[in-house]
Amino acid sequence: MSLKEYKAKRNFEKSGEPKPEIKKSHFKKHIYVIHEHHATQLHWDLRLQIKGVLKSWALPKQPPRSRNLRRLAIEVEDHPMSYADFEGEIKEGYGKGEVRIWDKGELKILHIDDEKIEFELIGKKLLGKYVLIKAKVGGEDKNWLFFKL
Repeated sequence: MSLKEYKAKRNFEKSGEPKPEIKKSHFKKHIYVIHEHHATQLHWDLRLQIKGVLKSWALPKQPPRSRNLRRLAIEVEDHPMSYADFEGEIKEGYGKGEVRIWDKGELKILHIDDEKIEFELIGKKLLGKYVLIKAKVGGEDKNWLFFKL
């Protein structure tokens, strides 16, 4: 996905979300961020810095901190790097509601292809090796499984 879908879903003058800007990241290392998003349904947004954008997945349940917990991760549109620091209220439109950073830290990509992303997270709440595996369930191409290794 590209930032075109991100732009198409938002009116930045009304929503209060960061506009996508092409600029060099101020982060010295690759990062991840997880937003706790109090929208129509409470969920968490997992965002991994990959190729200059934040690849993003919506998690209906809190991210796993221990092994043996599998979480559904629904791929959503890429977000701009400026979203890594975003906290506040999305006032109108798509994703309306309160957004807070739940966890943030360093990301080390260990393996990546179209079906699997294996990575290490070094944050305050999440620490260790994790994986996203594309789940071919119900014909949906956006469903992934997210769990700690």
